[in-house]
Amino acid sequence: MKKIIFLLFIVCSVVVPARGQQPLYIVNGVERSDIRDIDPDVIERMEELPADEFTIAKYGEKGANGVILLTLKYDTPARFTADTVGFARFVARQVKWRDSDPTARIVLRYRIEVDGSLTLQETLQSTDSRFKRRVEKVVEASPRWEPARKAGQPVATEGILRLQLPEGRRLPRELELVIR
Repeated sequence: MKKIIFLLFIVCSVVVPARGQQPLYIVNGVERSDIRDIDPDVIERMEELPADEFTIAKYGEKGANGVILLTLKYDTPARFTADTVGFARFVARQVKWRDSDPTARIVLRYRIEVDGSLTLQETLQSTDSRFKRRVEKVVEASPRWEPARKAGQPVATEGILRLQLPEGRRLPRELELVIR
């Protein structure tokens, strides 16, 4: 339900500004001009304030079109500090998958604990069981993360790893059987 509400806010933030009536966005207490880059899964709470005298008195003329207050689950996101190119690229380089192997894709949900360790939560998609085992092995042996922080304290967060190898190749289309 939270995702649906957030997506409605996103649609409104794209359509409404065309008419010149963009609301003021406050994310974790900081004014932002756009919220389209925020993942709905990291939103803890959302509140919409109407464009009334109270809102304008509190936020000034910027609040004349209403205010959307977003509280995220963290102040600073978790960072994978072992590699400057990011976690997915790190895993892709570690997995032994030759260009002669079939194209394979995996999508995993993982959790970064408060101590920076990573725990696999769920396989959302996997097209090849060998590829899945190799990716899981690399992920489980990966270096610790710098955990996300909220009010200066580390907090656990979740992430999604999407990986397809060999890079640049498409997955073959699945065969469909049509009976007429």
